[in-house]
Amino acid sequence: MVASSRVRRGAVTTMTVALAVTLTGCLQNPDPSGGVGGFGADAEPEEGDGVVTILGAFGGGEEELFVESLAEFEESSGIDVQYVSDQDFTTTILLRVNSGDAPDVGLFPQPGGVLQLAAEGSIVPLDQYLNYDSLNASLVPGFLDSARYQGRVYAAPMRMAVKSIVWYPKEAYEAGGWSTEPANLAELDEIAQQIQDDTDVSPWCIGWESAQATGWVGTDWIEEYMLRLHGPDVYDDWIYGRMPFDDPRVVEAFNAYGELANKEGNVLGGVDGILSTPFAEAMTPAFQAEPDCFLMRQGNFATSFFPADVQENLDEEIGIFVFPPAEDGFEGQPILGGGDLAAAFSYDADTIALMDFLTSPDFGGPWAQGGGWLSPHRTFDASLYPDEITRQVAEMASTADVFRYDGSDVMPKEVGSDSFWKGMVEFQRGDKTAEQVTEEIWNSWPEDMKNDAASETN
Repeated sequence: MVASSRVRRGAVTTMTVALAVTLTGCLQNPDPSGGVGGFGADAEPEEGDGVVTILGAFGGGEEELFVESLAEFEESSGIDVQYVSDQDFTTTILLRVNSGDAPDVGLFPQPGGVLQLAAEGSIVPLDQYLNYDSLNASLVPGFLDSARYQGRVYAAPMRMAVKSIVWYPKEAYEAGGWSTEPANLAELDEIAQQIQDDTDVSPWCIGWESAQATGWVGTDWIEEYMLRLHGPDVYDDWIYGRMPFDDPRVVEAFNAYGELANKEGNVLGGVDGILSTPFAEAMTPAFQAEPDCFLMRQGNFATSFFPADVQENLDEEIGIFVFPPAEDGFEGQPILGGGDLAAAFSYDADTIALMDFLTSPDFGGPWAQGGGWLSPHRTFDASLYPDEITRQVAEMASTADVFRYDGSDVMPKEVGSDSFWKGMVEFQRGDKTAEQVTEEIWNSWPEDMKNDAASETN
């Protein structure tokens, strides 16, 4: 998941993902008669009172830009939008809903909470009040599926994060004459070998160290390979526990990553360097006059950790390309990422008006111009982004064939932020094989959730 949401991640209950295994792979406009809750297909929305409350996790500068992005809506609609920031959002939203004090709108940093509250009948189904087909047509393909429960969607993205990015120091890389458009993973491996042959330095910059969270960078790598080798349907079965974690296809993804990370001279510092280098400093050696490494795969948030002089001049200092597909895997370009999902707890005209705006391509102009925000809509005005790098990242997502949410954010917390992280460290250190690690991770998956997943039919 993106670093910012790891900081604010709360304790999602085991029930959350147990309910998520009922997620279906249906992509079409949902049947309004399906799903759960007391929001009937024929129900009419109530009149609003002129005030809409929002609970989210944005604070500081992000909160200021978010509120600024709402100003035009408030002026044109006459609706007073009242935003409350809570850094423990995941826990607070559950407490407030269960105590009958839900906000009108919640902004979820992960889909797990949406799925849990949808199962409880607390969230208004999206198709109840928005045009599903129109919304789906403008979004990055596959994004709506992250909040789908029993065939219906209960939230829509209002911010996107993109992870499948390869970064490089522009001047040094272009001077080397290496390709910036690898067609597949095999060609990316060839580029890495060329860099090593031409410069006698390691091509890849990889750092995992993140205190108690060390290992999360590794989970992203496995998710990237799962998407590319086996496609979104298998990926969904994997992250929702509908297939065992030690399935041979997961083992294959582990070993594919291992071939890149453990190849002699391929990563700066080797195995020890990967585990001891702070993830925020992984690419720092690439910005030296003579780089010690050249390539880093990381999400769009990475720019916030670059040296100040690089941040001040991103377009001149940094180049990017998309982490490519596998040559014999999924036929298409997948994108791994994340995002914040807006869900409605009230069914009234004012809440509907705000949700229509929040989830539209019209939302977010001031936030985009301020930096650090990406629209999940392919039709968003990209000229509003502050630099060419951000526009390129948005284009990567817009032209992708499918988007999938960071899998460890969806898995049970016993796995996604515990055994999966620890298993990655053991695998990277060479203490255990892919088969051993994946078996142990599957053994840590809560038994009741395995039973639910095993009985689920798509």
